[in-house]
Amino acid sequence: MRSVDFNILKNMNTTRPLRVGLFGIGLEAYWPQFEGLKERLEGYVAQVSDKLTRPGVEICNAGLVDSPERAAEAGSFFRRSEVDIVFLYVTTYALSSTVLPVAQRAKVPVVIMNLQPGEAIDYEAFNNLGNRTKMTGDWLAWCAACPVPEIANAFKRARIDFHQVTGTLLDNDPVWIELDEWIEAARVAHTMSNNRMGLLGHYYNGMLDIYTDLTGQLACFGGHMEILEVEELASLRRGVGDASVQGKIAEFREAFDIQPDVSPDELVRAARTAVALDQLVEKHRLGSMAYYYMGTGSDENEDVMTSVILGNSLLTGRGVPVAGEYEVKNAQAMKIMDTFGVGGSFTEYYAADFREDIILLGHDGPGHIKIASSKTKVRPLDVYHGKVGRGLSVEMSVRHGSVTLLSVIEGANGRPEFLVAEGKSVPGPILQIGNTNSRYKFPIGARAFMEQWNAHGPAHHCAIGVGHIAGKLKKLAALLGIELKTVC
Repeated sequence: MRSVDFNILKNMNTTRPLRVGLFGIGLEAYWPQFEGLKERLEGYVAQVSDKLTRPGVEICNAGLVDSPERAAEAGSFFRRSEVDIVFLYVTTYALSSTVLPVAQRAKVPVVIMNLQPGEAIDYEAFNNLGNRTKMTGDWLAWCAACPVPEIANAFKRARIDFHQVTGTLLDNDPVWIELDEWIEAARVAHTMSNNRMGLLGHYYNGMLDIYTDLTGQLACFGGHMEILEVEELASLRRGVGDASVQGKIAEFREAFDIQPDVSPDELVRAARTAVALDQLVEKHRLGSMAYYYMGTGSDENEDVMTSVILGNSLLTGRGVPVAGEYEVKNAQAMKIMDTFGVGGSFTEYYAADFREDIILLGHDGPGHIKIASSKTKVRPLDVYHGKVGRGLSVEMSVRHGSVTLLSVIEGANGRPEFLVAEGKSVPGPILQIGNTNSRYKFPIGARAFMEQWNAHGPAHHCAIGVGHIAGKLKKLAALLGIELKTVC
């Protein structure tokens, strides 16, 4: 048996590009009958390949599959290539036996692309071709819709999950926006499957809603969860030199609006911890983290854990989202939103303003500084409400405009689900208490939103991102095989 160098495996880059499988289909009996048809369809496949190509995406193009033998070869090619998703471009009529082996061997989600060359056949030009063989050959280049029911039937009976897009090859067709969303959703699913989440500390005692099944999370999203010791963070912090502390303070001043009442000692304390957090994240190659720890009985541990907010806010802003109160499910939601490029700030209900029909949402602890409406303020707090200690905290509002809320919830059957709502972050007064908090308006109104959101039984935290991305989240849920519930 060949030995494995586990040191090499440990250092492997797990952030390989998203690999997208692509193939077109046809019927080999057509090629000798209709001159130029095969070449025309191969050109369409190349056109689609160009459309799907983008940075961070590797297209694995199996070309035109026209027989069961070629289908088996294409499926094996996709499997060897470790594709994350397969796009089946239906170019003309083809037998379902030329499709099923591909999906069976690839064993990844399949998107059926029912795309014809244009909006409609030019009937007059078509009927004036003067040769019925030429006419049939031209029609076959337009009949993408013909075999889709047959393919769907075979997939259903084989219990193969599939998704559909329908449209044209024209540049301005909205189908390309939909395909972009499928690729984005696949990219997020790929990132989650390779993500390493750090679990630092323990749950907040008594918050039953946030307790979660870690194995269930890994079974759904993939990835790895690394259970960390606070003592390791404290040990790293002891070794942080003065030069590193001053460098981190300079980073603080660039990233934050540090208020005049922040003491130099507190800034040094937060900077030293932030450097140690960076080292912890690098050492364990973390892509996200959930944390909470009281540190009772250990002055050093308490000192560490009451000075993490600034460092964790910086981590969140650079793609390593950190959720407080050991909220694993919400760290997952924050990572999903951040990977979609829309932020994902940790939040919960703060209050309602029924005069303005808005809801205030926010949280103490780290915020996503990249989606703040202005430079995030740093304020000193004499007490962390409901928690041990005192220290520095951040105050920010989410950028005004469209927003999406995502909660990863555990249903009665234990399987993770998505709960989604779209609304707006609106201007107005916020609570200047050194916490993240924003004003949100929803199309169904504040009262109805709270009742309908709560009815699904989410944890009291959620992740908020900028823009409306419910369509992308729906596709991600489909790829993961989980339910998505929409409030508005």
